[in-house]
Amino acid sequence: MRWALVKVSLAVTAMVVVAFAVPLGLVIREMARDRAFSNAEREAAAVAPALSITTDREQLERVVASAGSDAGMAVHIPAPGDRSGGATDIGRQRATDEDIAAVRRMGRASTTEVGGGSTLLQPVALSSGEIAVVEVYVPESEVTNGVGTAWAVLAAVGAALIVGSVAVADRLGVRMVQPARRLVEGAHELGEGRLGARVPVEGPDELRRAAVAFNSMADQVVQLLANERELAADLSHRLRTPLTVLRLNAASLGDGPAAEQTRAAVEQLEREVDTIIRTARDAKPQTAVAGPGAGCDAAEVVRERMGFWSALAEDEGRKWRVAGADRPVRIPVARTDLAASLDALLGNVFRHTAEGTAFAVDLHNGEDAVIVLVSDAGTGIADPEAAMARGRGSGADGSTGLGLDIVRRMAESTGGDVRIGASVLGGTEVRIWIQLDGRTAPARRGHRGAVRRRRQSRAPAPTPAPAAPAGRDH
Repeated sequence: MRWALVKVSLAVTAMVVVAFAVPLGLVIREMARDRAFSNAEREAAAVAPALSITTDREQLERVVASAGSDAGMAVHIPAPGDRSGGATDIGRQRATDEDIAAVRRMGRASTTEVGGGSTLLQPVALSSGEIAVVEVYVPESEVTNGVGTAWAVLAAVGAALIVGSVAVADRLGVRMVQPARRLVEGAHELGEGRLGARVPVEGPDELRRAAVAFNSMADQVVQLLANERELAADLSHRLRTPLTVLRLNAASLGDGPAAEQTRAAVEQLEREVDTIIRTARDAKPQTAVAGPGAGCDAAEVVRERMGFWSALAEDEGRKWRVAGADRPVRIPVARTDLAASLDALLGNVFRHTAEGTAFAVDLHNGEDAVIVLVSDAGTGIADPEAAMARGRGSGADGSTGLGLDIVRRMAESTGGDVRIGASVLGGTEVRIWIQLDGRTAPARRGHRGAVRRRRQSRAPAPTPAPAAPAGRDH
């Protein structure tokens, strides 16, 4: 916009300067010519009174010398009774005899071009009735005297006008562009999550109204997010009462592995609720970008969560398998986030498949990504795309549609993604791609290599994985 205004101003001013400067320059040239010939006419008029009185050569020479133009003036006095030509009596003749004779016949002044300039031929009546001709030489330098300076002044004025108009247009463009640029920067900052981004209300009326609307929108976004955080905190706080009852009941279960796991689950649930409340109150995202050295050991988390779900798998007669969790696998994800994602996927297996359905968790460590596969031998998912939609759920009791969204957000925080497909067990396979180098999109070459390694390492049926620490079939 700024350069467009400058170009328009430059074009318009240039046209105006040309439209006025060229005619004015031509007028100045004509004025200089008229001035030169007016001076010549005055010189000729200074000699005319003397010619009307006398034709004496000496007297006329003194008159011509007193006029100060003896080098450029000539007086042509014809002989008595001779009207055909006329001799040059005084000064140097530059005009032709034909031109002089024509002036005598017409009886009026005339100009003619000669070498180096022009001559003014002025007829003067003598006392004898004859017509004398006064010739005044006007050099070309006198005709163009001052014209070059005038043209230079006009050119300088035109250039100054153009430069001034460009400077004014540039300032106007800055006045229009800067508010628009600040509005764009504010939109980018708001889109990047900096909710305090505001733009100053300045510039033209349209941009001022746009800035007011943007600031009002930003305020509404902040208010809506604050309301959502408060609602999340309030809803989470309501869980404290049933959790208290569960904790008291778990304390009365006595001893045993099942009782210990139940009490551990209740304690973990209380911690998760506290974390949700604190996160909502502090307005901080639960999953932050991991810095250098941050993250967790995915293999350890997989072993821990599979150990937790193994007890319920025994009760329901499910066979399960863990593969690839025998060696440390560092990922740029917080431990709690990975654990929550695994719990969401394994909970879906127990919730949406029949008792006795086998499941498996595979962990693949690639060069630039880590893949976590959670598969089962259930009936599968008919519409994987709809299952990934946040808040859709399956329509069954206890299904909110947020479990897979938790997994997706965890993967996307590293630049990865989540895919749903068919597993070799015959049911559903959820693939979590966790990017290790922080790029915004998965590396497809690494993905294909990891998938090939996965297909080569996986068995066609749920069999025990001897290398997994928690890996025995139940």
